[in-house]
Amino acid sequence: MDNNRYARQMRFRPVGESGQRKLSEARVAVVGVGALGCVIAQHLVRSGVGYVRIIDRDIVEWSNLQRQLLYTEQDATDLLPKSEAAARRLTAMNRHVAIEPISADLSADNADNLLKDVDLILDGTDNFTVRYLINDYAVREGLPWIYGGAVGASGMTMTVLPGATPCYRCVFPDPPPPGASDTCETAGVISPIVDVIGSVQATEAIKLLTGNVEALHGTLFQADLWNHAWMPLSISHAKRPDCPCCGPSRRFDYLEQSDHAPVAATLCGRNSVHLSPGAAVKLDLGKLANQLASAGEVDLNPYLLRIRLHNGMTFVLFADGRSIIQGTDETSKARSVYAELLGI
Repeated sequence: MDNNRYARQMRFRPVGESGQRKLSEARVAVVGVGALGCVIAQHLVRSGVGYVRIIDRDIVEWSNLQRQLLYTEQDATDLLPKSEAAARRLTAMNRHVAIEPISADLSADNADNLLKDVDLILDGTDNFTVRYLINDYAVREGLPWIYGGAVGASGMTMTVLPGATPCYRCVFPDPPPPGASDTCETAGVISPIVDVIGSVQATEAIKLLTGNVEALHGTLFQADLWNHAWMPLSISHAKRPDCPCCGPSRRFDYLEQSDHAPVAATLCGRNSVHLSPGAAVKLDLGKLANQLASAGEVDLNPYLLRIRLHNGMTFVLFADGRSIIQGTDETSKARSVYAELLGI
């Protein structure tokens, strides 16, 4: 442990030398290294958390650079997966932290593998379904996790300690219907709110990992920077005895809905659809680059294949079969493009 590097943090009495040692031995998973995930991961790595697994399904694009603080213009030009680009930047910040980048779409099929062997999960996603999936996994395994979300100039976060606090599904029983909630596509987002919410999440993580559980804020913490409003909402009595997840029935609906059907999801603010294959595949991108050359202008790097299609859309394909179809927010059209190009 580099005492000189962490000297100022160790002088903060609630952390001290013993807390810093606990941080160096801790293992965390950050799901999503978009706007919130960049802030969270950076704080944890600079604070000396020993192992950080970063999971993200996306690539760096120009629209990310306004608020996703780990990325550069070169990352967008090079079509780097966010997990790989983030890992490079995080390793440069602190070479003593083990960073494991995983370019994947967290799902019921891979959650056991991607979320195993960690002490804490942090939510950096913009996807309701993935949050319910994380909640299912965390409650089933008795693992703490920290929810966060931000849109416009507002955001919220909540720390879930299975068995001790309400779970995410106690507070939000069901996902909102499509179109019922603001997204960064409909309401936009400014980067300062991302910093605030991500920093609160990272602080809660440091409290947990150093053993300062009594210091957790214990609320659904909400902030509106534009109107300078701070709204911590007590959730001490929000635990639902009939909660299907953390209640007596312990039903993990989102973790058990593995039907191997292709999964499509629109990407926030991007006019793009992310599509995951229903079953695991392993593609030879070099071979496909040759086969699909007639479909449009092809770019290939070690991580992905990109085709600028003749119809104006762009097809980005990963070796595990995941794809991002840019130029549409219609999942049916995205599935059609995927099927036409790959025949699956």
